[in-house]
Amino acid sequence: MIKNSDKCYGYLSKINTPAELKKMTYDEMGMLAEEIRLFLLDSVSKTGGHIASNLGVVELTLALHKVLNTPVDKIIWDVGHQTYVHKILTGRKDSFESLRQLGGIAGFPKTQESEYDVFNTGHSSTSISAALGIARARDLNRENYTVVAVIGDGALSGGMALEALNDAGMSRTNLLVILNDNGMSIAPNVGGLSRYLSKIRVRPFYYKTRESMQAFIDSLPNSGKRLRKFLHKVKASMKSMFIPSMFFEDLGFRYFGPIDGHNIKEMVRVFEQAKMMKGPVLVHVTTIKGKGYKFAEENPGIYHGVAPFEIETGQLVNSGGENYSGIFGKKMCELAEQDNKVIAITAAMTDGTGLSQFRELYPKRFFDVGIAEQHAVTMAAGLAMGGAKPVVAIYSTFLQRAYDQILHDVALQNIKVVFAIDRAGVAGDDGETHQGIYDISFLYTIPNMTILSPASPNELKNMLDYAVFEHKGPVAVRYPKGTGHEFDGSDAPIEFGKGVVLKEGTSVTLIGVGKMLEITFEAGRLLESEGISCEIINPRFLRPADEEIILASARKTGKVVVIEDVIQEGGFGAYVTGLINDARTGAYTKVIGLPNKGIEHGKVELIYKKYGLDAQGIKAAIIKEFDLNK
Repeated sequence: MIKNSDKCYGYLSKINTPAELKKMTYDEMGMLAEEIRLFLLDSVSKTGGHIASNLGVVELTLALHKVLNTPVDKIIWDVGHQTYVHKILTGRKDSFESLRQLGGIAGFPKTQESEYDVFNTGHSSTSISAALGIARARDLNRENYTVVAVIGDGALSGGMALEALNDAGMSRTNLLVILNDNGMSIAPNVGGLSRYLSKIRVRPFYYKTRESMQAFIDSLPNSGKRLRKFLHKVKASMKSMFIPSMFFEDLGFRYFGPIDGHNIKEMVRVFEQAKMMKGPVLVHVTTIKGKGYKFAEENPGIYHGVAPFEIETGQLVNSGGENYSGIFGKKMCELAEQDNKVIAITAAMTDGTGLSQFRELYPKRFFDVGIAEQHAVTMAAGLAMGGAKPVVAIYSTFLQRAYDQILHDVALQNIKVVFAIDRAGVAGDDGETHQGIYDISFLYTIPNMTILSPASPNELKNMLDYAVFEHKGPVAVRYPKGTGHEFDGSDAPIEFGKGVVLKEGTSVTLIGVGKMLEITFEAGRLLESEGISCEIINPRFLRPADEEIILASARKTGKVVVIEDVIQEGGFGAYVTGLINDARTGAYTKVIGLPNKGIEHGKVELIYKKYGLDAQGIKAAIIKEFDLNK
């Protein structure tokens, strides 16, 4: 038996590969499902992670692995945060203490981690496209295996998923799409597609009646052609009566559902049938997010991606201090109170971006567009054209999806849209698909774009004031995940393109970008203890930068170090290096940042240490680069 914090798991201890499931009865699988839920709660309560979504897909995952012959058959999981059960069943249950820890197993699918992980996913709405590509490659190679895409109803609202459905439906390619419908993405789903799925969900009577009628038609003798024809017309009329538009069937899919996503036997029956069919098939499964854990069922948004928590009470372990997202949300409410033209926009991340209170106070000025970052940005441009003051709150890693809209629809027209970029820099436990380490590089290439990076909570508030009420044209305010601290000088007024010299020095200039300013001060103290005089600059504006104070400091110290937790290529450090070289100051420059590679999951402070972005690492790199001990 597996022992996990004094709990024993008899059935789970027998599962090392999905093959063992094929030997189990449905009653045994039901007991296994309960053990898996207990195991998930025990593990994730310690490590943190995505608990509600995984509790909801226990039976669905068991049914899939019972029917399929994985890893020969392929499962592509959309978003990927609901793959904990899949990982448990595919030989990784003994590694769950390392979930999302540096060097441990990832919270998302990883092809490097297991042959059962077919495609790396972390962003939404990609599974059908990837699965269709794999299925077409299978056909070109004349191979024979089943390809399954598992996608949630929230992810289905993403434009890419709809594009893939459109292509797959007309392809005649053998492809099985499992629609896991729990009425949620990270927040409750919104929009017409969500309403459509709700309409299907509440009409199981239609499907049961249709199946009974079809069975009766099939039982009729061939001589009863007239009766057959009449009953087929009746069945079609029923469809029109109960389901005004069969969206998936009209696209070209054979549609099954909705079926109970917590009934393993029923799912196995339908999956077996769907697997044997030719062409694209969609099975609509309804599940409960957070199933089996009261606190997650009642608050699935809070328990979507959660910090460590107490199982008995559901209380989160206190992280200490208010985080930047919460500060942003409160400030947005203040801004909206001051000006009725202030609008908040988010893409299915109301809670995550701190906008829950804004939604309650100003519902007519709040727009959650669903998982549709591209639409959010261009809609904001339209709102701004109409005289509104839109603030688009999106995580750094998800803003990448709207690059063309930022460039084409906002920046080239020089439209006043404020981008509130949450989780900028190293975000930590969610790993390479969620690290916000590319935004400076891609925003730097966009004309008319201004970029600000606050180094403290007060600076965030002041920069939002400036961005909303003073700035002209597109402006991005990028801030980190987690909490921050104040420092002397953080209340200095925000002036366009102006940075602040926070400490005078003569030996080396240290420029700390945003969150890294705090660590820059720590490194500066370590250097000062060895007699190395440090000048410290808070740049505030990354574009346009305060060239005057940077060049003046470079001429003074002769050595400039830029410290930022983004990739070095195309970041602020690259700009400063070019600036100093072009000015021919004779100063040497060094950029301390991240390599241009996927940065793995782990605690932020451990990632900093690994890549030399902690205070000791920065001190050592500076001394080595400039021989400052000589």
